[in-house]
Amino acid sequence: ALQARRDIMGRHLIFGGNGGIGAAIAWRLARAGHELVLAGRNADELRRLAEELSAETILCDVMDPQAIEQAGRELPERLDGFVYAVGSINLKPFPKATADDFLTDYRLNAVGAALAFQAAAPALLDAEEGASALFFSTVAVEQGFAAHASIAMAKGAVVGLMRTLATEYAPKIRVNAIAPSLVDTPLGQTVAGNARMAEAIPRMHAVPRLG
Repeated sequence: ALQARRDIMGRHLIFGGNGGIGAAIAWRLARAGHELVLAGRNADELRRLAEELSAETILCDVMDPQAIEQAGRELPERLDGFVYAVGSINLKPFPKATADDFLTDYRLNAVGAALAFQAAAPALLDAEEGASALFFSTVAVEQGFAAHASIAMAKGAVVGLMRTLATEYAPKIRVNAIAPSLVDTPLGQTVAGNARMAEAIPRMHAVPRLG
């Protein structure tokens, strides 16, 4: 009966699976009975979470295109879901943003997302009932916030990527993106750890709290 259930449930790949949002998605899927492949660059964190969830792991630094290509060769033949939960929060006033800031944020958030999906696409196309891909943008792309130039630019590219892939791979793969505001994760705490920011940002939301 368990094997039959596993055949029915999906198999999902999560890049950044050991991060705050990535791990939350992994736990949600695991509790629903899905099989998981977690990809990330922090071997110790990845291994600990994988042991708790009985998940497979792939060590991969998304800043390295060759590492992503190798990760694609290690994937199972079929995937039902893909999540790119890799991101950064690099906030600087625009006059202080450097070329390295723009390039690093773009490579991590946009180029990494594109290459990771490219590596996973053959397995996603083999999903019997169609597959789903999920990316993460930011509310700053549409709303506009000070000091968000490099990250908003990179995440804006993710939105463009998402819409292009949704068109190119329909109807076999559904492609969407979530654009959250600040979320209470270890990464989010780099901003929310500042008491003034932690009070100010929730006041901008219809529901006055951090995600």
